[in-house]
Amino acid sequence: MSEKRDVLGALGLCAKAGKLSFGIPMICEALKNGGKNRPVLVVEASDTSDNSHKRIQDRCRFYGTEILRAEITGGELGAAVGKTTMLGAVGVTDAGLAALVRSKLLS
Repeated sequence: MSEKRDVLGALGLCAKAGKLSFGIPMICEALKNGGKNRPVLVVEASDTSDNSHKRIQDRCRFYGTEILRAEITGGELGAAVGKTTMLGAVGVTDAGLAALVRSKLLS
């Protein structure tokens, strides 16, 4: 349980720093456009639909971006980053913060 809290806390820090893309459509757009807002790491909620999962996974694979599926619901993910709605995924756009999130997810 503390691992989940650590991951959510790290994602909240990313949101406060302004280094997140929110939601699958925005992440796909950021991957396509590139630049400084291109995600380095994508964290996907565990309860995304099969179609959404395939869409984000295919995009990340095409653009060579790491994607991790977390044991976090869309509601928990949205709440952690200050949104009132469920989110299927968030994209971390800063390499240092991505390393922090990755370390929390893989610990």
